[in-house]
Amino acid sequence: MSHPLVTVHELAALLDDAARGGEPVRVLDVRWSLGVPDGLPLYEAGHIPGAVYVDLETELAGHGEPRDGRHPLPSVDDFQAAARRWGINDGDAVVVYDDWNSLAACRAWWLLRYMGVENVRVLDGALTAWTTAGHPLVTGSGEMTTTQPGTVSLSAGNEPVLNADDAAALAETGVLLDARAGERYRGEVEPIDPRAGHIPGAISAPTAGNLNDAGEFLDAETLRERYEALGASVDQAVGVYCGSGVTAAHDALALTVAGFRPALFPGSWSAWSNQSERPIATGENPR
Repeated sequence: MSHPLVTVHELAALLDDAARGGEPVRVLDVRWSLGVPDGLPLYEAGHIPGAVYVDLETELAGHGEPRDGRHPLPSVDDFQAAARRWGINDGDAVVVYDDWNSLAACRAWWLLRYMGVENVRVLDGALTAWTTAGHPLVTGSGEMTTTQPGTVSLSAGNEPVLNADDAAALAETGVLLDARAGERYRGEVEPIDPRAGHIPGAISAPTAGNLNDAGEFLDAETLRERYEALGASVDQAVGVYCGSGVTAAHDALALTVAGFRPALFPGSWSAWSNQSERPIATGENPR
């Protein structure tokens, strides 16, 4: 497995090498946020040269009943078709980025890993790091029509996942981390899902704790200390969830950098809170 992060200078070097006939690198722009789910206008206003736009709602998520959560995993066939539209071939290096502290990009990273793409990395510091370093952007959507379709073959199950029963059990026997902001974990606010609170036994681990002031991931040792302080250990299972399975991937990447192999609950709180038989906990304490 490649390191899950790439710096802006490393990406610039990869792109320069590819332009000179070296190994290709596929760059994916995953502009998405809860407030602005359609990132295509932002992509068209300026993106990293060669990047193609990825729509999180339609390409990085499937559709199901409320009990399945807001962003269930897409089918292998649907995701493979999308990855081929992005121009990905077997063995390609893939870099993903966004403009939201890598929260959406990490979903793409995790899902590509889950589907069997080994050489995929997130641009550390997101798009801000690229522009701050003085690297150029291009406008328009020409790459969306000129990218040659890829031939990648994918299969599911290459990263561990949890369903609701698994998450409940892991909260009892291992470490289950909640990647949402603290006020949502505590149940003080719930802007989207039908019930407020957290899975009983889960520990609050907001994604903001993974980054420095520049929006870059903390180093491996610091992240390891963070998660060990929350109870994570290489000797026991660790899982992550969030609101709908998107930002949990941010904790999953940070845990990976720190040397853990986390399992992700794709349905997350949006699935759990729509299953009325599931208990909930509120407040600062896990239970």
